[in-house]
Amino acid sequence: MAIALLRYGAYPLVMGLSIAAVLWIASSWQWALPGFAVTAVIALTVIATLERVIPYQRAWQLDHGDLAADIVHAAVNFSLLGGSAFALHALGLDAVSVWPDAWPLWAQILLAGAVMDLGLYVMHRASHRVGLLWRLHAIHHAPERLYWLNGERRHPLSALVLAGPGLIVVVALGAPPLVVSAWLTLLAIHLGFQHANVDYRVGPLRYVLGVAEIHRWHHKREYEDAQVNFGEFWMIWDHLGRTFHDQPNGVIAGEVGLRDQRVPDDYGGQLRWPFTQRDARYDSVSPP
Repeated sequence: MAIALLRYGAYPLVMGLSIAAVLWIASSWQWALPGFAVTAVIALTVIATLERVIPYQRAWQLDHGDLAADIVHAAVNFSLLGGSAFALHALGLDAVSVWPDAWPLWAQILLAGAVMDLGLYVMHRASHRVGLLWRLHAIHHAPERLYWLNGERRHPLSALVLAGPGLIVVVALGAPPLVVSAWLTLLAIHLGFQHANVDYRVGPLRYVLGVAEIHRWHHKREYEDAQVNFGEFWMIWDHLGRTFHDQPNGVIAGEVGLRDQRVPDDYGGQLRWPFTQRDARYDSVSPP
């Protein structure tokens, strides 16, 4: 009974409390960023703990030589996206604001999230079709396990390509830094769940949210089978783009990674790798 409660309650409980915390911090604290950071750290720590309690694949609990580099990826990409958001505001892209700042805070965060999530979906699909973008993005697909931290395993140039367009649009519309930071905090927690080695379920919500049981199909070792479920947070874009895939039997250990390519384990090697490969598709052929 306890395991069942954890399995079905983990995502709604952790995400629900995280949303409540972010909304409270955003509306109550003059300096919200430290509060957002603490919320993300606590939530991700809970997710990492759940991986030890109800693992999806025990083989994925072991360090595959990826942990050290993934920690650096997370630190770099969190700093990069947060810094980029504030740099865009500093450049005055939001000088002519059409942002609905009279809306409730939760609605503004939701709107910012929808805009940024659509941008992520579009650029994610492009990153599977354009040679250089794929080579950069392949760093994310290289691990042979899925766990909470490799949601942030992205080449920094790929992170900018994926998030940049949506971030530019939402800032240009006049979204306040507080709103953008609040959504990025929730997205970071969701990405931890999306890649988590946790045997959790969300029932019919998997048709709406990009949770692990749906997203694992996107990490299939075979390139041709992985062109599904591009959504980062919402799956509505995959339904509209006809890239949504759901299947009863799940992806297991030995079925994720790159088919014929080997990416270095160290962070520096991963930064250089996309520029040393003619192709980085699973079967050594450029993506269509």
